[in-house]
Amino acid sequence: MADTPSRRSNPVLALCVALALAAAWALPFVRVAPNRLLSGEPVFVMDLLQGLGACLVAALLLALAMAAVQAQRRATHGLVLAAMAAALAGLWLLAGAHAQHVAHTESSLHRTALGAGFWTLAGLAWLVALDAVARLRLGTLARLAVLTAAALPLLAVLGMGQDLSIAQEYTNRSDVFGAAVLRHLQIVLLSIVPAVAMGVPLAWAMVRAPRLRQALFPVLNVIQTIPSIALFGLLMAPLAWAAAQAPVLGQMGISGVGLAPAVLALLLYALLPIVRSTLAGLEQVPVAVTTSARAMGMAPWQVLWQVELPLALPVLLVGLRTAVVQTTGLAAVTALVGAGGLGHIMFDGLFSAANELVMLGVLPIVLLAVLADALFKALAALLETPTA
Repeated sequence: MADTPSRRSNPVLALCVALALAAAWALPFVRVAPNRLLSGEPVFVMDLLQGLGACLVAALLLALAMAAVQAQRRATHGLVLAAMAAALAGLWLLAGAHAQHVAHTESSLHRTALGAGFWTLAGLAWLVALDAVARLRLGTLARLAVLTAAALPLLAVLGMGQDLSIAQEYTNRSDVFGAAVLRHLQIVLLSIVPAVAMGVPLAWAMVRAPRLRQALFPVLNVIQTIPSIALFGLLMAPLAWAAAQAPVLGQMGISGVGLAPAVLALLLYALLPIVRSTLAGLEQVPVAVTTSARAMGMAPWQVLWQVELPLALPVLLVGLRTAVVQTTGLAAVTALVGAGGLGHIMFDGLFSAANELVMLGVLPIVLLAVLADALFKALAALLETPTA
């Protein structure tokens, strides 16, 4: 039986196209200011599209409108995905071209900042790309590969926006940006690795001692409700006192500020998802399997590492993925206690009212979280057992 029009249509694509038209009309695409501290004058995308550019955009909108009505063919989804990949690169090129024009015609101090219209259009293009990939019904690994390929055109043209304000902020801080990224990764790793080392044995002990579960989970739940800044404050005084009482701790770098309170707080936040997912995974291991392992003469630790954990690993990865993504975001706040990282750049922008400097700190954090999420999705897909 033929599909009905309602089933052939794509309401998500139609809504995104409508929102994109509204954003292009109402929101500034870029803002041009005489310096980095002023908000500047708005420039709309309609002001920048002329001649061939306007014709290309009109053709793209017409094609998307047709795709929104006839959205059942896989080729249609592929073309929409390719169009969105080109649109993301085109948005950056358009903003970069205007920034270059401003730099050549105005003072070199003028700044061209990306406006709300740019971010809205870029976000809508990415949402349309995600919808197209979902409708292609690909496997996890294939989906990640396609999305990576869709981001390649944008990555290829990033160097063509050197006159944009965010690129100038990067140039001004290029000497510390790499170190900030490495510091951010260090904070995440120093928080997650001990959390896994503590969380897995705790979950294993909970399986054998239900009373421990009843006593520990309320504590972990309460920790999750404490705001991060408050938890940093609660840890600063005890750590400072411990460093004063034991000078060896101070020599190891443990004090009331810096890396120690940041890592300890993030470790506590990461424990709940890791413990909960590990416990759920261990409880799904068939009793017959563990009984057989013990009957073969395996010690309890051998049963855990060689039998239970491999079977519980797919579920454990879900909690680990949550913990890593959560920690990657929260690590930005650790700059307030002197831990450094990308949060230091972000807060420098906030304190100096420089929005593009804030974005320079925020965007890498978002990218790291997305990459971590994609990595764990790929690992989970590799661990999936093929069905007969």
